[in-house]
Amino acid sequence: MFNFKIKKRSGKARTGLLTTPHGEIKTPGFVPVATRGALKGMSFENAKSIGADIFMVNTFHFYCKREYETVAKMGGLHKFLNIDCPLMTDSGGFQVFSLGAGFLEKTGKISSAVKDVRTKKGESMVKIGENGVFFKSPFDGDKVEITPESSIKAQEKLGADIVFAFDECTSPLASYEYQKESLKKTHRWAKRSLDALSDDKQVMMGVVQGGRFDDLRKGSARFMAALPFFGFGIGGSFGESFGDSKNNMYSILEVLEEELPDEKPRHLLGIGEPEDLIEASLRGVDLFDCVIPTRFARHGTALTSDGRINIESSCYREDKSPLDKNCSCNTCLNYKRSYLHHLAKRGEIYGIMLLTNHNLYFILNLMEKIRDAIDKDDSSEIEKIKKGLIK
Repeated sequence: MFNFKIKKRSGKARTGLLTTPHGEIKTPGFVPVATRGALKGMSFENAKSIGADIFMVNTFHFYCKREYETVAKMGGLHKFLNIDCPLMTDSGGFQVFSLGAGFLEKTGKISSAVKDVRTKKGESMVKIGENGVFFKSPFDGDKVEITPESSIKAQEKLGADIVFAFDECTSPLASYEYQKESLKKTHRWAKRSLDALSDDKQVMMGVVQGGRFDDLRKGSARFMAALPFFGFGIGGSFGESFGDSKNNMYSILEVLEEELPDEKPRHLLGIGEPEDLIEASLRGVDLFDCVIPTRFARHGTALTSDGRINIESSCYREDKSPLDKNCSCNTCLNYKRSYLHHLAKRGEIYGIMLLTNHNLYFILNLMEKIRDAIDKDDSSEIEKIKKGLIK
């Protein structure tokens, strides 16, 4: 029913095929995020038509008001969303981090549309204990508790093919001692998550934590590897947006590539910058999820072979060129930058739709190029991809 098979290797990179009851996933692959059960700016059918073969739904957003109960009554996510392809759900751990340390340190990804329900200045909405986490819902201020058991039961009711163990996602700014103690809790929660899963139509990914510290990451990988997880998520907040560096992320991935079981899939959680997808794939990562393609589109930003561009900039007002002359997506084949600029400046929903189509196509096409280069065992082709020379 579930299987992961490595097809080809090139150095530490590999291509593979992940089989689920709802279809197959080519790896390395990108998982578009349908946060509340919908892609922002695009239909599932359109996303599938340009190469998407799996989607991520956020448990947190179905948990706070127990909407997972409604989904269960409707037959689970596949029937609720009317989609016949693999789905995965995260545990909610990252969203809890965003409300807590991430919010206070400005290292999280909490939407500006979410209501700030802190009771007073500087007070975190999150309390973390041995049993689980307690927080005020960012949607209505109600008190919410998530435990490993309740997260897994919610994910069972949602019914995705692949679920994630509940963990504490820590800030990259956290001290070594905090990371060490947090890791012990995450490991205890991992066992509790496994014990809570009773649906044999689902498989679980354990989450490796440990921040920026090599020894903690190694220890976490070894601990998780000893448990009967189907695969492994690589958690934590990486990158310059989180007070960290990309080089640190890459070095951590090299450490984990040596420690995690070779025959099981590895998923780098929340990462989607084009350069990171390339570098992480070369270090043996099989799956990625991120909101970048859709979030960038909503803010007028396009991913192109010449880097990011902000289509709202006045320099595009009378630009007759396509968004990316090297792209063959529907947006680039049929519309000019001047029109996209007009739509963005006027706040037209259609502009968001066109940019979303392009951004997701760009990322999915990039992943296909990476897979092709690995299959050919062609390091020079990878270098060309990095430099944007493959069109």
